[in-house]
Amino acid sequence: MGLKTGLFLALLAAAPAAADTLRIASFDPNLTRKGPGLLLRDIVSGKDPQILGAALVIAKTDPDVLLLTGIDWDHDRAALKAFAQLLARSGTDYPHLFAAQPNSGMESGVDLDGNGRLGEAEDSQGWGSFTGQNGMAILSRVPLGEVTDYSALLWRDQPGNLIGDTLTPDAAAVQRLSDTGHWDVELLTDPPLHLLAYSAAPPVFDGPEDRNGRRNHDENAFWLTHLPDAPFVLAGNANLDPKDGDGRHEAIQSLLTDPRLQDPHPASEGARQAADADHRGDPSLDTADWPDGKPGNLRVTYLLPSSGLRVLDAGVFWPAPGAEMAGIAAAASPHRLVWVDLEIGG
Repeated sequence: MGLKTGLFLALLAAAPAAADTLRIASFDPNLTRKGPGLLLRDIVSGKDPQILGAALVIAKTDPDVLLLTGIDWDHDRAALKAFAQLLARSGTDYPHLFAAQPNSGMESGVDLDGNGRLGEAEDSQGWGSFTGQNGMAILSRVPLGEVTDYSALLWRDQPGNLIGDTLTPDAAAVQRLSDTGHWDVELLTDPPLHLLAYSAAPPVFDGPEDRNGRRNHDENAFWLTHLPDAPFVLAGNANLDPKDGDGRHEAIQSLLTDPRLQDPHPASEGARQAADADHRGDPSLDTADWPDGKPGNLRVTYLLPSSGLRVLDAGVFWPAPGAEMAGIAAAASPHRLVWVDLEIGG
């Protein structure tokens, strides 16, 4: 090897690696059905317009890493694999998949809602009429590394919890904090990036005791004491808007103002134009539109990178009326896909 060649190789080795752009997205595609196996049936049929619409939204935005917060889980991940195959046929390939059994639909063995009856959907660790209903999944082009699953943590063991007297002693002894799950999934980028994934309980469908509102608060507040020292992105469906709708807004406000995180303010023209008349927050940041007017348009899906990461762009896939795919996005799910582009490496 000549002197010039050796010098060139040495300079190349010393040069910083080129920075890559990584697009991370979070989306509740409403891929849940009323019984086990029905989602797989509908995906395999290739004829369900709602499923095809969700796939088109994902293909259009083309994220590198995608968290789905509304997809039925099964032991063999058959539905997830079938959906990934559907996406691959559209040119959006995800070779790396992860899905753990969610708390939703998991039998608790206890009368959690205290109505004197066992085995109801309300008695599951997270609401669900069958095991795995409305779970979570990660689809990724980036290899996945170590996974820390916090989903078995009991609600009563969360420091500073708001459980109060909303549960009987028997219920409190088994009730998990996570309605669906809390995961820390390592993405093997360079350097590694942690995806902190969750989907919280809606702060409604209870009584004056506000059990669901209290639980939703604590599911969001959980991350304040579980943020890693490494780079991360907090992602998922908080089921909580900073200003509008039901719930204890201070929980999400604490995350949005924590100096360890940054809010890239993903927005859309479609959300701005669909603003509710009594909206208090910035309507362009909304990520969901419930067509019956209750609870209205809200910001419930979030992507919050750690403060040291460089955000290149962010948005919500909510086309304005009349724009391309506006009808498809609306028919696919009440929720809209949220994405953020990050600079990794360099």
